[in-house]
Amino acid sequence: MESADDYLKEVTPLGEDDCFVIIHRPQKRGFEYPLHIHPEFELNYLEGAKGALRIVGDSMEEISDKDLVLVAGGTKHAYSNHHCAAETVCEITIQFRADVFDSIINTRHFKSIRRMFEDASKGLVFSSEMLVRIVPELKKLTKDDSDSFHSFLHMLEILKILSSDNQMRRLSSENSVDGYCSSENERLERILRFMHEKFRESIMLAEVATKSGMSEASLTRFLKKRTGKTFIDTLNDIRISQAVCRLIDTSASITEICYDCGFNNVSNFNRIFKKRKGCTPTDYKQKYEKSRFKL
Repeated sequence: MESADDYLKEVTPLGEDDCFVIIHRPQKRGFEYPLHIHPEFELNYLEGAKGALRIVGDSMEEISDKDLVLVAGGTKHAYSNHHCAAETVCEITIQFRADVFDSIINTRHFKSIRRMFEDASKGLVFSSEMLVRIVPELKKLTKDDSDSFHSFLHMLEILKILSSDNQMRRLSSENSVDGYCSSENERLERILRFMHEKFRESIMLAEVATKSGMSEASLTRFLKKRTGKTFIDTLNDIRISQAVCRLIDTSASITEICYDCGFNNVSNFNRIFKKRKGCTPTDYKQKYEKSRFKL
């Protein structure tokens, strides 16, 4: 039987004060994503990726040229190049927390969206007919003003349209979310959330342990068991994920990004970044073109 240690817990770039985040990679090179989970919902669109392998729960399918999937928070998923011969693909990813809709999801106006969210625990793939209708809207969304309320309404409109797809199909026969929402995983999410809020500061193991009601030794063992990583590695993962967003989406200097993301010097930032990404922050910024908008 597959255990929680067989897949990764991804720390997404979605901040505490974000409704949603959009990651647009118009010319992404390769997309080998190991089996992973995260607490946020994710809508993922791929174009030009024919032959790639998509894994959601116990579903494993070779995708066509265009593919649009919605997975609920806690749903195991992965992608592999597999038979995809394309050098680059277009990818649009939207991540959002379900609690954004807590006060309205049970109203009659959101009935179809609520049903879609429930089914997303097994992963949903949308029909080719729906893609013709919705892909232009997804591409427009990547160009919306990041600070406008309109972008949130636009995202909501996209979800409403998707929920009307009578040909959408569930992917997995299992609901992988149930096992994910255990007390231990809830504790892990609280810890990661706190670290995400404090990553810019000189956060220490003792502070997180106190906040979590654990001893330093217990927290160290807990993180190692649940993530396979040490406290400092987990913290650096969060800082690097934030640095990546700033490298590509802002004009800030490497030095500014270094200190804004909680690193104490540029040399240390370069070393840790290269270890995780295989190149320096400067090389990464030059190599990848990505647009990211937040509300």
